[in-house]
Amino acid sequence: MLEPLTDDVWTAASPLRFFGLEVGTRMTVVRLPSGGLFVHSPIALDADVREAVDALGPVTAIVAPCLFHHRFVGEWAQAYPAASVSACPGLDAKRKDVAWSRVLRDEPADEWKGSLEQTFFGGLPVSNEVVFFHRKSKTLISSDLIFNLASHGSGVTRAVAFMLGHRKPSPTLIERMLVKDRAAARQQIDRMVAWGAERLVFAHGELVLEDGTSVLREGYLWL
Repeated sequence: MLEPLTDDVWTAASPLRFFGLEVGTRMTVVRLPSGGLFVHSPIALDADVREAVDALGPVTAIVAPCLFHHRFVGEWAQAYPAASVSACPGLDAKRKDVAWSRVLRDEPADEWKGSLEQTFFGGLPVSNEVVFFHRKSKTLISSDLIFNLASHGSGVTRAVAFMLGHRKPSPTLIERMLVKDRAAARQQIDRMVAWGAERLVFAHGELVLEDGTSVLREGYLWL
């Protein structure tokens, strides 16, 4: 269920099909210095997931980081009414059924200030992702900033990734074509590179557990 990644950081993978293709998805949980939990890109909240999360501490913050990773945020908000619920820009208009606490930008919220940094990757407006960095463990936490489908367990997924020119952890050709403001995207990626991440967490594919900054930089050299 919840797999420890490093001190105070856990991930949980779950199956997910996108346009019929198995790509999987991933939730990240960070224990903040207060003892509360920051839940990023929540997966379905079944009894096993809830038991595992509750064993770590109280849920303080629930984050829907991009326009594609929000499906289960409503049920988490109902289950943990004391937690703040944060949206990437534009998601508040898309999901009016959720009582959002805030719309995220570049400045960390009070709940995680001093523990997590963040950057709004607005250069890719189809996603509008807000990317986070856990300072203590040097872990970059994202959803769709990077894909790693070339080594996916599904042969069909690997084949499609190959056809999209996807050979290593990086955005696919689709994301490259959809970047609207390359100058802004470069500045945003530069800020993430400056964090000096050792690990990269993302929703789709095997994680990068070492030399994360080099992987991120190389994945976005085309900018």
